[in-house]
Amino acid sequence: MMQATLHQLKVFEAVARHSSFTKAAEELMITQPTVSTQVKQLTQTIGLPLFEQIGKQLYLTEAGEALLSTCQDIFERLDNLEMQVASLKGTKQGRLRLGVVSTAKYFVPRLLGYFCQQYPGIDIALQVTNHATLIQRMQDNQDDLYILSQPPEDLALSSQPFLDNPLVVVSRRDHPLAGEKNIPIKSLAGEPFIMREQGSGTRHAVQKLFERYKVGVRVRLELGSNEAIKQAIAGGLGLSVLSKHTLMAEQLMGELTILDVQHFPIHLRWYVTHLEGKQLSVISETFLKFLLEKSHHIPPLGALSLHNGNLSANHYGDLVKMG
Repeated sequence: MMQATLHQLKVFEAVARHSSFTKAAEELMITQPTVSTQVKQLTQTIGLPLFEQIGKQLYLTEAGEALLSTCQDIFERLDNLEMQVASLKGTKQGRLRLGVVSTAKYFVPRLLGYFCQQYPGIDIALQVTNHATLIQRMQDNQDDLYILSQPPEDLALSSQPFLDNPLVVVSRRDHPLAGEKNIPIKSLAGEPFIMREQGSGTRHAVQKLFERYKVGVRVRLELGSNEAIKQAIAGGLGLSVLSKHTLMAEQLMGELTILDVQHFPIHLRWYVTHLEGKQLSVISETFLKFLLEKSHHIPPLGALSLHNGNLSANHYGDLVKMG
């Protein structure tokens, strides 16, 4: 039977994750010679090289790849055990690793705030990134749960909708179409548009709608940030389609407005998802249940709603009172 120690496995996993003995030593707060010694002893135990160095870059060997996968499984199981023991003691303790697309950052922190008030023993590792990077994290199983508006169809996933995600056309307040009612979608033809980056769920939904109604718009600018897009709209660079969750009251009452365009809003949903067959931890299951039960308290727009072309305040409300 292999006599590798848990400490050796932790050292190896840190080196593999950072591709660096130095960074692993810094993370684990031990000396670099100690890291080298632990990896050397583990290599002797395995009987095969775990790393190979080409130039200044450190790479995992095939045996190293297999061991890293095993380490990740072991550590995940140990984390789950710790959470299960805490649950048996009547407490919820542990860490939730959550990956979300950038647009979700407008409402997820509020949900997490209330969740952590209910379960103060839970720590959150939140990764906010673009759609393409999130899919890669999903493929690599780097997080417990993911929040996005359009789960990929080519991955085996377990996905559940939990919140509406309406997409609306946004313009500057002095745009010629501002204030018009029931604007034909073809009126957007030829308009300069600011689009999210290729691969974005929002862009994919907008392009499908425009293709369906044969509307050709001029993509003037591509940006990977909702905040940058709003600034570009305010600067007069064009129109855009954004999630209502990204819009704040002060923006819509100031320089920006929502256009009343036919076939808008595009009705999407926010999904919480994970790889099919993944064994969720006690903490992950707790947060999943929380999302499905509590998210309906959030209105579809963080601060504003549009009724018959008129803007009205519509605040989230005190989430602490939910339940």
